[in-house]
Amino acid sequence: MARVSITINNQKYDIACADGEEQHILELSSVLDSKVAELVSAIGQAGEARLLAMAGLLMADEMADIKDEVAKLEAAPVSTPTPEPGPQTSPSMDEDRLAKVLDAMAARIETIAQGLESA
Repeated sequence: MARVSITINNQKYDIACADGEEQHILELSSVLDSKVAELVSAIGQAGEARLLAMAGLLMADEMADIKDEVAKLEAAPVSTPTPEPGPQTSPSMDEDRLAKVLDAMAARIETIAQGLESA
C-alpha cells in the first residue's frame, strides 16, 4: 500500500492509497483544497474538521445534482438518427459509463474522507 502526502488548507495529511493511485489522490486533494479555500474566503477559518465536513457536503451535493441529471438523461426518450454503416455505441452506453465513473468518484471521495478522519 502506497502513501501520499496531501495538503488541505495549508495542513498536511499522510494518506494511504493503492499502489499507482498517488497522482490521482493528489489531483483529488487539489479539488478538495480548492473547495475548502472557497469556504475559507466565504466564512473564514472555521476549524479543519468543520471546513472538511462542509466541503465534503458541498461536493456530495454537486455529485447528487450530477446523478439527478444523469437519471433525467437516461429517462428522456432518445431520438436516434438514421444509423450510419459501421460500429456505433448507443447513447445509453455513454450514460452508463458516466454513471459508473460518478459512482467510482463517490467511492474514492469516501475513501479519502475516511483517510482524513484517521489522520
